[in-house]
This record gives sequence, C-alpha cells and structure tokens, in this order.
Amino acid sequence: MKDIITVMKFTIKDMIKRKSFIISTLIILVLIVIGFNIPNMIKSFKGENTGDKFLIVDNDNVFEGNLELLKQANLGYDVEIEKADFDEIKQKIENEEIAEAIMIEKKENNIKIRYIVENTNMMTEVPENIVYSINSLYSNIQISKLGLTEEQLQTIAPNLEFSLEQTNEEEVNGNIFVIMLMSIVLFYAIYFCAYQVSSSITTEKTSKIMETLVTSTSPKTIVLGKTLGIGIVGLLQMILIVGTALISAKAFLEAELLDTVLDMSNITVYLGIITIIYFILGYFTYALLYALTGSTVSKPEDIQSANGPVAILAIVGFYLSYFTMMNPTSELNIFASLFPISSPFCMPFRIMMGLASGKDVVISIMILIVTILVIAKVAIKIYSNAILNYGKKISFKDIIKMYRDK
Repeated sequence: MKDIITVMKFTIKDMIKRKSFIISTLIILVLIVIGFNIPNMIKSFKGENTGDKFLIVDNDNVFEGNLELLKQANLGYDVEIEKADFDEIKQKIENEEIAEAIMIEKKENNIKIRYIVENTNMMTEVPENIVYSINSLYSNIQISKLGLTEEQLQTIAPNLEFSLEQTNEEEVNGNIFVIMLMSIVLFYAIYFCAYQVSSSITTEKTSKIMETLVTSTSPKTIVLGKTLGIGIVGLLQMILIVGTALISAKAFLEAELLDTVLDMSNITVYLGIITIIYFILGYFTYALLYALTGSTVSKPEDIQSANGPVAILAIVGFYLSYFTMMNPTSELNIFASLFPISSPFCMPFRIMMGLASGKDVVISIMILIVTILVIAKVAIKIYSNAILNYGKKISFKDIIKMYRDK
C-alpha cells in the first residue's frame, strides 16, 4: 500500500507540473467565463437601446389604432408602434435602433404583412408569438364590430384547457438540457482522464523511466498508483471546471435564463455524491483498459492506433446513454444504466430524472465494480508481461498469449 501511495504522489506531482495540463485547464476556465459572458458582451457592443426592439408599422390604419395593446402583451420584445416607410425602417435597422420590423399594408380585400430584417437565411421566419398576437388582435377587432353578446363570443372562442399526460407510471423530472450537458461533461472528464494513463505509460516507456520503476516496485503497484494519481487530478480538475461554470452562471446570467434553460432544482447533495462515485468507477474502467493498451506500444506515434478499440468502446457507451435519454423510460435506457461501458454516463441522470430506485443504483454499482476487478486482473497481468517490450507493436494474438502465460 505504501508503494502505491508513493507512485500515486509521484504521478499527481508529475501531472500538475506539466505545462500542457496547466495551460489546457486555464484555457478551459477562461472559455467558460467568456462563454457565460457572451450575452453581456453582445449587450455592451449593441448598446442598451437596441435590445430586442420590434417595430410595427400600420400606415393604412388596418388595426384602427389598437396595436398599442401589443405593448402590454408579454411577447419577449420591446414593441414600438409608429408610422414609417421602408427606407426609414431600413435606416433604423442599419443604425441598430431596432432589431426587426413588420409593415402592415391593406391590399384590396387582403392584408399584407411584410417582415423586415437585416439579413435572411433558410431559418428566417416571422416569430410565432407575433403572428398569433396580430391575428388574435385583428379577430377581436372584427368580432367587436359585430356586437355579439358574451355567450355568443364564448361559442366562437371557447376556453380550451390542454394538459400533457403519460400512461407510464414513472414520472420524468428534470431539465433535459441540463441533463445532456452534464452527461457530456462527465463523459469527457472520464474519457480524457483515462486517456492520460495510456499516454503517461507510453511516455515513460519511451524515456526508459519504466525500467527504473519496475526494478523499484511491482507492475501491479505501478498500474494502481498511476491510475489513482491521474484519477485524483482528473476529479479535482472536473470539480474546478464545474465549480467555475456554476459560479459564472450565477454571476453573469440573468435569473430568468437560469431558471428556464439551466434549471438546477433537481441537483442535490445525493446526486453529487452519486455522480462522483460513477466518475471514479467509470474512470477506473477505462483507465485500466488504457493502461493495457499503453503498455503494448513502444513508440508514442503508435498510441492512437492502439487506443482505437477502447475509444470506440467509450463512444458507443456514451451515445448509448445520450440517445436513450430522449426516451428515459424505455428498456434500452434501463439497459444503458446497467451496462458497464455506459452506466457511468447514464445512471446519474436517471437519478436526476427520478427514475432510478436505490436497488437499481446498487445493482449498477456492483456490476461496475465486478467489471473493474475483471479488467484489472487482465490488465495488470498483460501489463506485467508487456511493459518492458521495446520491439514491434504487440498484436492481439500476442496479448492473449501474454495473458495465458504464467
């Protein structure tokens, strides 16, 4: 145990001192802060007076002066009503006095609506809430002219109440955007930390440091010490990144945006502990596989091809988890939360959605632990036989032979 801790400390110090690690971490943190500041930057560049100002022009008085009612509606725009021709509207948009405009024109028995923006593309269309509000307002104006009673009006426009219900007894909770975002963060944290194990072993083999390590301690100690060391650094890095993101979101984003897009109400202490547990177990699963592949190559340029099968396995596990979140109550999602290559990315978010029981979590963790023990046994044995190989790249057939050798 003492030797494992010694290797672990050495690995942690080596990782933290690397310029690539320091620079990449700083770049990620700076990008996070800048990313959450983008809305504020846009506002500062455009100025406070531009915002989302929406101009509505009714030169022909089609709405008989009632367009002012739209200012009281919650349309998500700062609505302005005035008379102007196309050239004046164009000038206002170019001067960034308004963002977009609508011109209402009477053409014989038809009403033409001209939606004016600075540039158009395939995705450009009139905002639905503006269309609905204008249609409703015009209909109300025409209905009021008919002099209908309250009862007659209710038969024309009944008060319909819509509700969304499901037949499945399991109720899904949580913001799907937050769930998918955190799933991506967890995947990259596990994947890149585990990849560092392979990279570290290959580098030490190339520099012949491995020969000194092997003579000082056992290969098993090296594997476990390195895996623990890089895992601790990766976990601390993930906590730092997530912490910076949460602080930046609170500091720079508006409260309304946080409540809608980044709803954190389902994030609890229990979920945080479970997420860390799955990070550790998921990391060990992939780190031990990468330790195996890293020991089978003798040149840094061969590491990409050697790590290919493990990378494919990780991507399959992530996408199995990611896409089944679209239907979280499906049997495939349940499978993804138990299958060891995908459960680290899936199970924490089944818990966030309120779909996983304590029994499900225990079974999933037990499967992961058994998988880690099996991979560790195989990886350490092959690592012990392959670590001092400086010849040609070891084939899959050679790996099987090394495992069978006593």
